[in-house]
Amino acid sequence: MLNYGYYNVAAATIDVQIGDVEANTEAILKKAKECREQTDLLVFPELCISGYTCGDLFFESALLDACEAALERLCRELPGERMVIVGVPLRQTDRLYNCAAVLFQGKIIGIQVKSYIPNYNEFYEKRWFSDSFDLPQETIVLQGETIPFTSHLLIRDQTTKAVIGIDVCEDLWVPIPPSSLHALAGANVIVNLSASNETIGKRSYRRSLVLSQSAKCYCGYVYCSANQQESTSDLVFSGHRIIADNGMLISEADFEEGSEEILYGEIDLERCTQDRLRFNTAMKAPFLPAYTEVSVRSHPKQRETLQLTRPISPFPFVPQNDAHRIQRCHEIRRIQATGLAQRLKKIHCDHLVIGISGGLDSTLALIVAAEAFEMNGYPAGNIHTVTMPGFGTTARTHDNSTSLMQLFGTTCMDIPIHDAVDQHFKDIGHDSRVHDITYENAQARERTQILMDLANKVGGIVLGTGDLSELALGWCTYNGDHMSMYAVNASIPKTLVRYIVEGYAKEQQEKGNHALADTLLDVCQTPVSPELLPPTAEGEIAQKTEESIGSYDLHDFFLYHLLRNHFSPSKIFALALHAFGEDQRAVILQTMKTFYRRFFTQQFKRNCMPDGVKVGSVCLSPRGDWRMPSDASMRLWMEEIKKLDA
Repeated sequence: MLNYGYYNVAAATIDVQIGDVEANTEAILKKAKECREQTDLLVFPELCISGYTCGDLFFESALLDACEAALERLCRELPGERMVIVGVPLRQTDRLYNCAAVLFQGKIIGIQVKSYIPNYNEFYEKRWFSDSFDLPQETIVLQGETIPFTSHLLIRDQTTKAVIGIDVCEDLWVPIPPSSLHALAGANVIVNLSASNETIGKRSYRRSLVLSQSAKCYCGYVYCSANQQESTSDLVFSGHRIIADNGMLISEADFEEGSEEILYGEIDLERCTQDRLRFNTAMKAPFLPAYTEVSVRSHPKQRETLQLTRPISPFPFVPQNDAHRIQRCHEIRRIQATGLAQRLKKIHCDHLVIGISGGLDSTLALIVAAEAFEMNGYPAGNIHTVTMPGFGTTARTHDNSTSLMQLFGTTCMDIPIHDAVDQHFKDIGHDSRVHDITYENAQARERTQILMDLANKVGGIVLGTGDLSELALGWCTYNGDHMSMYAVNASIPKTLVRYIVEGYAKEQQEKGNHALADTLLDVCQTPVSPELLPPTAEGEIAQKTEESIGSYDLHDFFLYHLLRNHFSPSKIFALALHAFGEDQRAVILQTMKTFYRRFFTQQFKRNCMPDGVKVGSVCLSPRGDWRMPSDASMRLWMEEIKKLDA
């Protein structure tokens, strides 16, 4: 097991001694030996063997000779099964180049030459170095070996599937960075050996460059810059190190965290591949130079469990930062409301019918409807809200439904369905004492019939309330609550719905609407339930969804990594153990079986789902993100899950 496609990388600085090649070589060896055993790739800063700030010492033969000798020593003494990339000045045909040397299994396997040589403001590199555009030839002889010496170098590890491309500092700061071409040629890990000095605001700009490049190129990016031990005659360097993966910051450090720290992280190579397969325009290359590719085969690192330094959120749909989450929830409501407002305008409709259950989904749909009507300048009374108590309705949810309908200023209706459903049971010959799927679905379909007929009566449309998690599991009644004219919650997972409603409740508190806020917060605390089975003797909800199908926390976790990343069940299971804890193994496994079984068998409901605006990065609309036959076999996935249970 190769760590489920995670490629372990590290970025390390040394306390460089300017011009003291021997001391710097010792420091590199020491750092390499301190590095964690599972590290696949270790990156050092630009010109770390000599020091970046050597100035005219770069003209000295003694220094350049020593740098070549240092490479030979590093090849002999570095750990053989770890790829190490170091910065070094090298001569070729009477020119000097700023280079990144790739060392592996006791050899220099390739050398990347810096393409863009800065010669402005504080930088004066063209005084010493030529750029790669002046290369007379793309090989160099070192240690008696002919080695690739180019700005178009790829290192492919057949074992880990990592394909490494290299930027050198300024290369990242130009309109078309070399790493963009590297990615188009197949690189999924970009490293940047840098010596970027520190000025006000530069740190955040540098971070944004790295994150943006890793996002655009669907790759990992390991950035490693020289630290404060470089000369401070005119500049200060901070040792800024960044590890990014597909636009996500994995880890970061600079001199505030300590100059000698090794920064660790993992690049998810499988996700890089999956994103490139899906977003197929990203890898179109209008032009691409010829590349030199070096193929190596590292020794497989067998691991019994998934080992990660990066955090795996148990709630991938929910931002963990409070401020970010509040902003995200507000933005989601705006998108939902805008979609609904435009739909109503386009079809020349100013009336809406919503079934209100006292649960989270219908409450969110009501909030969105109110905001959409405000956008269009429609009166709130044109929102026709209906509560339809049935055999499982509790006083708590009925009271909350009634309060919400009144507090939003809607036209309210209370239509009990008991008699109609009892008559239906008589018509089809069903014993109402048998609380089976017929008993449940008859209620859901009766409610939908009422809403549809009311919409005809008032000249409006029925607003759907079901969410993304319910669609994934098929936890809805076909042609019952499954159906509407527009579904505003269709791409919002259950774990996020609660936060959106809570956020709106807090907004109402701040506005002084305490009655509405209190009702909304009580809805948030109500157990998730379709309320289709009779309540307990105490009048409490008896039918709790998560007791039947498992935690929505887990279902949404599985859903995210299936739809967004297309990971296998075994990798999702390993990530779930990392996120929720090893003590949840049995619960995770049982819930995963339920998830995959229902996900495959319930596709027929998704294939005829109503229109609904896409809000997040994933949705299940057959007209959008997910196209799947209703009769697809689940065998491959269920067999893999079965092996996890062995």
